[in-house]
Amino acid sequence: MENCNGVENQLETRQCSSGDSDICGYSTPRPGIRRRDSTGSMTSIGSDILDPDDPRITGVEARYLDDPEDIEKNVLRQMDYRARRKHINRIRIEFNVSSMINRQEFLIKLAKALMTFGAPSHRIESQLIAAARILEVEAEFIHLPSIIICSFGDQELGCSETHFVKCGGRLSLGSLHKVHLIYRSVVHDEISAKGATADLEELLIAPDLYSIYFRCFLAFCLSALICPLAFGGSFLDMWIAGAGALVLAVLQLKVANKSAMYANVFEITTSIVVSFAARGLSSIRSQIFCYTAISSSSIIGILPGYLILSSSLELASKNIVCGSVKMVYALIYTLFLGFGLQIGSDFYLLLDHETRDQLDTLATSLSSVVTMSGSWVADNATLNSSIPSTGTWTFTHTILPSQRDIYNGCYRPKDAPWYLRPYPLWTSFVIVPLFSLLSSLANLQPLKSKQLPVMVVISCASYASNKIANHYIFNRSDVVSAIGAFTVGILGNAYSRKMGGTAFTSMVTGVLFLVPSGLSQAGGITANGNGIDIGGAMIAVTIGITVGLFMSQALVYAFGTRKNAAVFSF
Repeated sequence: MENCNGVENQLETRQCSSGDSDICGYSTPRPGIRRRDSTGSMTSIGSDILDPDDPRITGVEARYLDDPEDIEKNVLRQMDYRARRKHINRIRIEFNVSSMINRQEFLIKLAKALMTFGAPSHRIESQLIAAARILEVEAEFIHLPSIIICSFGDQELGCSETHFVKCGGRLSLGSLHKVHLIYRSVVHDEISAKGATADLEELLIAPDLYSIYFRCFLAFCLSALICPLAFGGSFLDMWIAGAGALVLAVLQLKVANKSAMYANVFEITTSIVVSFAARGLSSIRSQIFCYTAISSSSIIGILPGYLILSSSLELASKNIVCGSVKMVYALIYTLFLGFGLQIGSDFYLLLDHETRDQLDTLATSLSSVVTMSGSWVADNATLNSSIPSTGTWTFTHTILPSQRDIYNGCYRPKDAPWYLRPYPLWTSFVIVPLFSLLSSLANLQPLKSKQLPVMVVISCASYASNKIANHYIFNRSDVVSAIGAFTVGILGNAYSRKMGGTAFTSMVTGVLFLVPSGLSQAGGITANGNGIDIGGAMIAVTIGITVGLFMSQALVYAFGTRKNAAVFSF
């Protein structure tokens, strides 16, 4: 043997004896490692002091460990039946194991992506909790308006780490569908949490699917199509309504996003301009334009239908704090729109006295009951003594608005040309699928996607059920909306359950279609009444939609196996 660096010995191949069995069979040098000598000197620099039986000295590898099945059985024997079943059925990540930091980063990115792309807010917490449970991360989540608080704990170190994820966004169906696919890939152990985090980061920094000019064109088409479909507009009305929506979309995407000062008064100013123009066009003596149809259809793009629907769903899910805040904001937003419509209409009537007098006369003639006080004077000498000569007289109007050619608040004479009359019923078979297709594209759904035909079919079924229910149930927009939402929920959740699709993204178009349809049955978004009536009509419609969606989901998921992941639906 040779001495190396004065301390370490290089072992050579030699005959083994009983006293040095710990180095038998080894002839390769082990630099940086020495056995503990009898003098206990520690003169080596950069080397570890190891026992003779250390595996790094002996080179022995563990070949026989305890049987994991026996350990599992011993653990199960100490549990009760319920805990045993829960332990057996738990989900584990086995193949794509990532570090704890990567798993926590994935949960933070998932929370940010869900909020950015407009996921249903009452489902965000359940999505994150399910992902943390499957990734075996000790975490708690609190969802507040525009913010999610993520708290990660460590039982070994006895400390916790809190993250605040604050962001805002708009509904983006295509990106939301991709987020859900990434989430399912992680919980099904198909990709690692680190790879999923990179995919989510690419989605967050990706540009919008469609340009601003194309989105303005979609706003024009949607308002033009909903005008004859829901508010009884004519062929001429739909073009004016589309032009108003186009101006509104340009102001919203170009001006309001760049100016914080104008964004605060954007809703009021746009509704004032739209209402003023619609009232001015409707005052033309030939009555070729309808104020109700134009004003209601033009602002349909900024109507807070999805926001107030999310708030009602949260309140129904017992999420009182977040739901009540959004509900109050949505109602105030709706009152702003109603106030703007009223101001625009009154401002024009202030300038045009003749039109104001005509509207007052028309409103009086259409009143169902008129009460007058005075004296009864007979034309001849015969007077029935049972009738008092003086008193208060009530006259009931026997001519229905339909007999006066009034259709959805618009004057539509039967002998008018085709471009001034309401659309016939058969045109709904063309307008409804086209409106559903364009509405899905407006919510940033890719044109070349498998879910787009499903969205159109569910939306058409939504409109059909709403139309049929309204034929048999009168003046109950909440009940009619509940029936339509129940149909949408059954189809959407069944599609997710049986065909593996995403329930939420396939149902959004049909649910949002119920908002203008329900409001049209409640009287439209007009300035004929005060703004409180508009807010009440909005609440009635969304409450009906909420009840229908929850009932359909409970019915679909009452059968079959339990989902391991959270339900990504309304």
